[in-house]
Amino acid sequence: METALAKTPQNRQVTFLAILLLLWEADSEAVRYSMPEETESGSIVANLAKDLGLGVGGLATRGARIHHKENKQLLQLDVKTGNLLLYEKLDRELLCGATEPCVLHFQLLLENPVQFVQIELQLNDINDHSPEFLESEMLLKIPESVQPGTVFPLKTALDSDIGSNTVQDYTILPNSHFHVLTHNRGDGRKYPELVLDKALDREEQPELRLTLTALDGGAPPRSGTTAVRIEVVDINDNAPEFSQPLYEAKVLESSPLKSLVVAVSARDLDAGTYGNVAYSLFQGDEVTQPFVIDEITGEIRLKRILDFEATRYYNVEIVATDGGGLSGKCTVAVEVVDVNDNAPKLTMSTITSPTPENAPETVVAVFSVSDPDSGDNGKMICSIQDDLPFLLKPTFKNFYMLVTERPLDRESRAEYNITITVTDLGSPRLKTEHNITVLVSDVNDNAPTFSQSSYTLYIRENNSPALYIGSVSATDRDSGTNAQVTYSLLPPQDPHLPIASLVSMNADNGHLFALRSLDYEALRAFEFRMGAVDSGSPALSSEALVRVVILDENDNSPFVLYPLQNGSAPCTELVPRAADVGYLVTKVVAVDGDSGQNAWLSYQLLKATEPGLFSVWAHNGEVRTARLLSERDATKHRLVVLVKDNGEPPMSATVTLHVLLVDGFSQPYLPLLEVAKELTQADSLTVYLVIALASVSTLFLFSVLLFVAVRLCRRNRAASVGRNPVPESYFPDHLVDVTNTGTLSHSYQYEICLTGDSGTNDFKFLKPIIPNLPPQSTSKEIDKNTTFRNSFGFN
Repeated sequence: METALAKTPQNRQVTFLAILLLLWEADSEAVRYSMPEETESGSIVANLAKDLGLGVGGLATRGARIHHKENKQLLQLDVKTGNLLLYEKLDRELLCGATEPCVLHFQLLLENPVQFVQIELQLNDINDHSPEFLESEMLLKIPESVQPGTVFPLKTALDSDIGSNTVQDYTILPNSHFHVLTHNRGDGRKYPELVLDKALDREEQPELRLTLTALDGGAPPRSGTTAVRIEVVDINDNAPEFSQPLYEAKVLESSPLKSLVVAVSARDLDAGTYGNVAYSLFQGDEVTQPFVIDEITGEIRLKRILDFEATRYYNVEIVATDGGGLSGKCTVAVEVVDVNDNAPKLTMSTITSPTPENAPETVVAVFSVSDPDSGDNGKMICSIQDDLPFLLKPTFKNFYMLVTERPLDRESRAEYNITITVTDLGSPRLKTEHNITVLVSDVNDNAPTFSQSSYTLYIRENNSPALYIGSVSATDRDSGTNAQVTYSLLPPQDPHLPIASLVSMNADNGHLFALRSLDYEALRAFEFRMGAVDSGSPALSSEALVRVVILDENDNSPFVLYPLQNGSAPCTELVPRAADVGYLVTKVVAVDGDSGQNAWLSYQLLKATEPGLFSVWAHNGEVRTARLLSERDATKHRLVVLVKDNGEPPMSATVTLHVLLVDGFSQPYLPLLEVAKELTQADSLTVYLVIALASVSTLFLFSVLLFVAVRLCRRNRAASVGRNPVPESYFPDHLVDVTNTGTLSHSYQYEICLTGDSGTNDFKFLKPIIPNLPPQSTSKEIDKNTTFRNSFGFN
């Protein structure tokens, strides 16, 4: 059987077993009432509230109910008035049969607190049944030779009443041949015997008809009648005799139909027809129904299945009649032997569901068990599964309580399917199982638990406001409102951290949002604590640490620390011309406000006055010479270095370097301000230099043409002079012979700069790059060179 426990409006709590047992001991004496049977339904039996000392309405307050072992509603309780009423008419004969006294047992169950009261109602018999004979006519065959005083047994009348209301006497209408004697049987019943007063004469009267009357002892008495027909037969002087007056037999109630109970035997000394014996049952309907006898063999067999619980003993009277009408009688005592043919019954009286998870010693259910078998077959034991936190505790007279052994934990198990097993001690054992479902109600005994003790969330800088960062999650093992979690931001440990202006959260789902755009360079990470609170009473809470890490974006260009590019006088690096390859000229130092690969810097020579002379190391920004320096290399150089990060997209910056080549660090060099001005004008002079180059080329072409023309003219003149020689002293002493060596006998390189502050474009020769003249030069040639310089306005 499956029984689902319905929820009750409130949970019923009970006290400990010791208090329950004390209450039972205090009320262990049964409350007894009596009333006559057949009382009209709705009649008042008694006022239970008054008898139990409870006030008006006390039974309703304590949840009183009436329980009968068969679950038959024979009585009903008016909890408002406390009256115990008859639900229907009670028939003593139907409820108890021949059992005397007829006592019905009830239990009054008070649920709050649990208390049991035993009620016994005795039904008093009334004379509502008349005696009845099963046969409308009895036939006796009596030989005419029978002597007066001979006794003839008669069949008894049945009366369902008991005591004085059952059959008390038998009478027969007055006649000259017979009278009736009434005798007591061993079981208290009365039976009649017909006594012959006067010898019969078949020839005079072959048949007599008498009326037998059975009277009970009621007031007024009731009666029943039957006809007795007597046939007078010829002489038969020997009646049948049984081998023993009493036969005893035991029959299992489970014996099949037509099973042999016992075989009786009678003997008749007469011969012929008078010696033939026929067997028959000589009892009322209550006996003749389950048995049948073979009239020839005397074997008594079952006519219907026996039931030990209905009738345990049978007294069967057997009559043996010969062919002459004489008869003998014996008694067969049949004891029905109980077998374990009834499984135990379980009747649930009250149940409590759901059960609070933290309540100790809570009564979950109250039930009773019964088994109509006898002996060990009727003894029962109750049990439940071993792995459950419940106990079965007996109360009284086969009543049990199912209670919690310890406080339950709904989070571990919210529902229990309990199988109550009732087993008798018979052989074989029979059992009954009853299933109930116990629901465990929740109590707020679990705080919310975050899925992680700490969370790390990531967000890129320069985010848009209200951007979703991530979420935290907490769960509560409770249920219902006890498991509804609300999230909140807790005050940070650092009072200077403006958490309220950085993030916001959704209190319902734990989602976090950035309130404003974040800058990695200003704030790289921050942390705070979040709280989770359930909706129970009292509320429980927990905390978790949240760390927000801001991810870098490539939003900062490299910044050059050296050399400074602040518009002041630029720094000029001096490099000796004797420097070796790889000579460290300077080092460009730059930083990037970003991090990671966004701050990985690489250096590149973007522009140089003379490509190939200098190189920049890509990883450290060191500017070094790429080759040996020569006298032909320009003195001043301008380098543009590109500094680029590794971001996506990359960002860069440029730095301009000024390099001055010197013969030695002790040699004077141009003032820094002049050099700076000259270098800053380099770009603007480029255009002018191009124009000047074009002009010089044109002038050079013109000079070449003029030079060719002059040479031709001189050759013609020389020819004429050859014909007319000219003295050698004709040439001036200050001219240099360039017949074979060109314009100048030696080549010189000069550094030339234009003064930017004098407003004049005069050339100034600082000094020749190769200052030493060849050894063969004479003072005369030097004077000529000096004259040559002066002619061009050189100082």
